[in-house]
Amino acid sequence: MKKLFAKIPLFLLTLIILSSCDAVKKVSENDFLLTKNTILIDDQESSDAGAYSQIIQEPNSRLLTIPIALHFYNLASEKTDSVYYAQLYKTPQKKKRLVSIFSQKQVDEIVNYKVGFNNWIKSNGEAPVVIRKDRAERSKERIEEYYKSFGWLNAKASYEIIEDTLKEKRASIIYKVERQQPYFLDSIVKKIDSPIVDSLFKSTERKSLIRSGQQYSRNNFADERDRVTVQMRNSGLFHFNQEAISFISDTVNTGHKANIEYLISDRAIQSGDTTLREPFKIHKVQKIKIITDYSFENRNKKFQDSVNFNGYTLYSYDKMSYRPKAITDAVFIEPGGIFKDTDRTLTYNHLSELRVFRYPNISYEIDPADSTDTDLIATILLTPRKKFGANFDVDVSTSNIQDIGIGFSTSFLTRNVFKGAETLEISVRGSIGSSKDVAERDSRFFNLSEVGGDVKLGVPRILFPLNTEGIIPKYMSPYTNLSVGASSQSNIGLDKQTTNLIWNYKWSPSRIHTYRMDLANVQYIRNLNTGNYFNVYKNSYDRLNDIALENSSNINPFYFNLDDNNNPQSLIIPEGAEGFLNDFNQTDLQGLTEEDRQTIRNINQQKDRLTENNLIFASNISWIRDSRQSVFDNQFSRIRLKLEFAGNLLAGVSSLAGIEKNNNDNYEVFNVTFSQYVKFDGEYVRYWEVNKQTQVAMRLFGGIAIPYGNSNSIPFSRSYFAGGPNDNRGWLPFKLGPGASDRGDEFNEANFKLAANIEYRFTILGSFKGALFVDAGNIWNALDNITDEKSTFEEFSDLKNVALGSGFGLRYDFGFFVLRGDLGFKTYNPAREEGDRWFKEYNFSNTVLNIGINYPF
Repeated sequence: MKKLFAKIPLFLLTLIILSSCDAVKKVSENDFLLTKNTILIDDQESSDAGAYSQIIQEPNSRLLTIPIALHFYNLASEKTDSVYYAQLYKTPQKKKRLVSIFSQKQVDEIVNYKVGFNNWIKSNGEAPVVIRKDRAERSKERIEEYYKSFGWLNAKASYEIIEDTLKEKRASIIYKVERQQPYFLDSIVKKIDSPIVDSLFKSTERKSLIRSGQQYSRNNFADERDRVTVQMRNSGLFHFNQEAISFISDTVNTGHKANIEYLISDRAIQSGDTTLREPFKIHKVQKIKIITDYSFENRNKKFQDSVNFNGYTLYSYDKMSYRPKAITDAVFIEPGGIFKDTDRTLTYNHLSELRVFRYPNISYEIDPADSTDTDLIATILLTPRKKFGANFDVDVSTSNIQDIGIGFSTSFLTRNVFKGAETLEISVRGSIGSSKDVAERDSRFFNLSEVGGDVKLGVPRILFPLNTEGIIPKYMSPYTNLSVGASSQSNIGLDKQTTNLIWNYKWSPSRIHTYRMDLANVQYIRNLNTGNYFNVYKNSYDRLNDIALENSSNINPFYFNLDDNNNPQSLIIPEGAEGFLNDFNQTDLQGLTEEDRQTIRNINQQKDRLTENNLIFASNISWIRDSRQSVFDNQFSRIRLKLEFAGNLLAGVSSLAGIEKNNNDNYEVFNVTFSQYVKFDGEYVRYWEVNKQTQVAMRLFGGIAIPYGNSNSIPFSRSYFAGGPNDNRGWLPFKLGPGASDRGDEFNEANFKLAANIEYRFTILGSFKGALFVDAGNIWNALDNITDEKSTFEEFSDLKNVALGSGFGLRYDFGFFVLRGDLGFKTYNPAREEGDRWFKEYNFSNTVLNIGINYPF
């Protein structure tokens, strides 16, 4: 950590040095480095991103006004390997000496290393952008054409190179555009040859994007061509394409008006050198063939099995491995239905989502037996994925519980396990670790262990006793996931045993909307070694021990480890610490300050929450709206809302069955008090692309879990925490909050959370990225059994305890993942006294290094 901090001033010094480097070092005489592009529209500077995108040459990228990538490129030598050899062998004596010290092979490797390193510098840097008049001329033409495409048909563009009089070999380019008067659409005359096209067109003519009175725009014509093509190809016109649509614009002597002739011609058929025309026809898909085990190797073999099902014919080169309905449910091309491109697209997507086939191939051909040439045969080629798969992973970790740990996991996957395109995955995991602070010490180095396993079944439909297709039709890609898992720890923390059962549904009404629903989410957590609590949570023990020692005269001496003079040294774990807590709860111990009493109450409440066994029987539903087009899209938004209820079913059954409550007035199942609560949280993420090199990302989060009925607190596994690489990076995970408290516990958690993050991301050099960020948020206790005023949220004025962290990060983009290191600073710390919260710990000695994979949101 100290070494890293020492390198930060070095990095800043490097920036200063680079800023003083000669950026035009590799710019030839009579050439100019491009420093800026400016577009003037009718003598006013333009900010039109579309116009600037027409410029071919852009200035070198900059970081803090410094062209770092250019300076890095300038570090490279222009020498080739032959020049390197010439330098190495300046004299025969030098050559002989080098070969005597190194072998000829080693000398060659030295040269190859220098050449390779030199090429690496060039590939990660940016060559100087030297102004080229031919590219400026081409850019001028593109800008002029750009404005013509939006209706300024008489636009004229020019450019001027402005030499920098203060810095040598530098210049900027000003592009000037005189748009003049725009053109507007006047008369629109339509001529449609095919009667069926004319009829279909008129049914949606009100949606036309070409209308009289609007400003001329080529984009509107292109969009109209797309609109009509989509309509026709989803109305049975198999042969229809964009080439059938054309527009003729008359702007001669029209007074800046454009008269449009809108043409849709008949189908063009090439016959030798002659192009024939015939009206378009509506085509129907009369036959659908599905090859369930296609491969290039068996394409010429004969089919061994076939099945006719609901108008579909399924073929197999071996014995049929699938139930027909499992496949046909994913096919949206219907026997006897008209041809539709959307049916083909839906079929592509849904067959891929079955997870048992590679990307399918779908083709159409005219049925040779049909004399009208309107019947189609659809052929779907499905190539199965491997039926069995296996995976094995090893990882090394460390934590506050173990000094070092080695984890192993393996999983086995079986596809189409019940012939309905289901997937069955069985996974086993285990770990061993070492710690000096275990409850049962022995001579073994690896004295911790954990073992667990999961069984997951995926089914491409909704598994439910009632028919749900009317509510969730198959076009929504319904999917059911069933999973059962268990794990057990030995000598780790409280030796936790966990059992999980999840019955989950997922469906997507549209491309951007997704629902997830846990019909049942059951978790049972049993702590086998609660007596080890104060060995694990040392901070809580230390605070309790300090209070006990300060008041030892009022505390049972048998609770302490004593020195040779019978003076108290420390509370005995666990008997002494638990005895002290029991006495505090049952009697009025003398000598304790109110602050001591609140600290003990906090420790006691934390201990009860972390050592209690939990039975959670929950159901939840999530709604996600994600407008992101692809992983490369940097201009999108995402909303996630989730509502969860727990314990209502068990509470209702317990009440109806007349089950007696325990001494705490709670129902129990298997001698465990089950949790009952309602939980709601929401998240909003937004990305803005400033340009190709920079983006702004923002996240807002809020959540609350309210216990009621059978509970007065939320289970630890369902609580919120703050801090860490994906949250408020000025604090370590679990170290922020609740509220203004400064408990110092290993795991600070609460049932109410607010968070906001904003990040400015930019490219530094090639795959090296940077970021500046601000994180705000905190956790609080609300509507539960916590009474500490510093920890609770009771009114809006408690928002003054929102913590603020800020900092910067360095990232390296490997393409398939991003390695991230962020330095977070405590900018506003609500745990400090009011009036002393701003920038008091804003220094490198209190910074937090956050290491993460991929972006935090």
